[in-house]
Amino acid sequence: MKEISKTLLWILSLAVLAGCGTSETQSQASAGGSAVQHVGQSGVKDDQSNPNVVQIAVSSKDHSTLVTALKVADYVDALTNVGPFTVFAPTNAAFDALPAGTLETLTKKENQRKLRDILEYHVLLGVYKPGDFVNGRKMGTADGRSVEVTVDGNGDVFINGGKIIGTVEASNGIIHVIDKVLVPN
Repeated sequence: MKEISKTLLWILSLAVLAGCGTSETQSQASAGGSAVQHVGQSGVKDDQSNPNVVQIAVSSKDHSTLVTALKVADYVDALTNVGPFTVFAPTNAAFDALPAGTLETLTKKENQRKLRDILEYHVLLGVYKPGDFVNGRKMGTADGRSVEVTVDGNGDVFINGGKIIGTVEASNGIIHVIDKVLVPN
């Protein structure tokens, strides 16, 4: 019985060592092939799981400007991670309502940090469903500031004046579609 256990342990050790060998990509790179390209969490392809907040935004024709801003600000990988996140997602029309030239200025390379700060102002850590929004509540954003909730007499919820017009659950949080871009003071 001891000999069988030793043999199984030896075979298992070989299997583990074989799994630690070089991958095809590593072999190609060392043999003069193309360099290894590292991608973040957003580069992982998974068509089986429920979509995350970024995948939902990408699939929405009403959020193409937001998706472009996330890419320019290098914020896609952060929102693709496990979370959980609550994301206030402005529509394309909300971005169009910004003063002329604002979006063009923010998407310049030299303004990447400022754009990211604005996008982080649209993110809460944790999942906040519609029933969690109470009139007058201040909620901390990912950039360290806070937004204020207003609930009107009709039960409509506003975040810093931006109306929540839809809600979509994601695998790593929840998205509240809003009709305004939230700009921190």
